[in-house]
Amino acid sequence: MTIKLIVADDHSIVRRGLRLVLEAQAGWGVCAEAENGQRAVDIAVQHQPDVAILDYSLPLLNGLEATRQIRRACPKTEVLIYTMHNNEDVIRDILHAGARGYLLKTEDDAEITRAVHALLRKQPYFSPQVAQTLLDTFLSGGKTVASETLTSREREVIQLVAEGHSNRDIAERWQVSIKTVETHRTSAMRKLNLRSGVELALYAVRNKLIEP
Repeated sequence: MTIKLIVADDHSIVRRGLRLVLEAQAGWGVCAEAENGQRAVDIAVQHQPDVAILDYSLPLLNGLEATRQIRRACPKTEVLIYTMHNNEDVIRDILHAGARGYLLKTEDDAEITRAVHALLRKQPYFSPQVAQTLLDTFLSGGKTVASETLTSREREVIQLVAEGHSNRDIAERWQVSIKTVETHRTSAMRKLNLRSGVELALYAVRNKLIEP
C-alpha cells in the first residue's frame, strides 16, 4: 500500500525538492501539493494523507491554523512542520495545534525521511535544534503569553489583515458579515493590547504569521 503524503510550501522549488526526497522512498507518494495554507487544508480533506508536511509561513492560512484545521478534519493525518523558524512560542503553539513533528529546513534530506518514518509509526519527531529549544524552555519553566488566548479566527484575521486584505475581503472569504470580521479583529487587538493596523502587522511579522 502506498504511503500518501502532501506537501505545502509557497516556494515551488521547495515543494519539488521535498517530492524528490520523499518519493525516493519505496512505497511513498506525494499525492498533492499546495502553495498556501487554505489549499493545504483542502487537499488534506480530499486525499486524507498519512502525513502532511507544511511550512509554517504559508499565505492565506499559516501553518498553525492549517495544522488545526487538518487535524480536526483528518484525525488520522499526522502533521510535520518543515520551517526556518526555531522559536519556542511558535513550536509550542504548533504542538498545541496537533502537529507531532517539527523539522528545520537547515537539516539534511535524511532527517526529513527519519521524521516521516517516525510519524508513520505514530511517534513524535523533532530535529536536534528544536529538541534543544524545547528542553531549554522546559528547564526555564516556560511562559504564558497573551497570544495563547487568541481563537483560531482571531489568529486568522490577524494574518489576513497583515497580508493586506480588507474587512470586506475577509468577510467574503469566510462568508460572514463585515461586522463579524470586525468583532474578531477588535477582540484580537484588545487581547494583544494593539492599537492600530500598523501594530497588528508588526505583531504578525514578529510572530512569523507573515514574512516581512
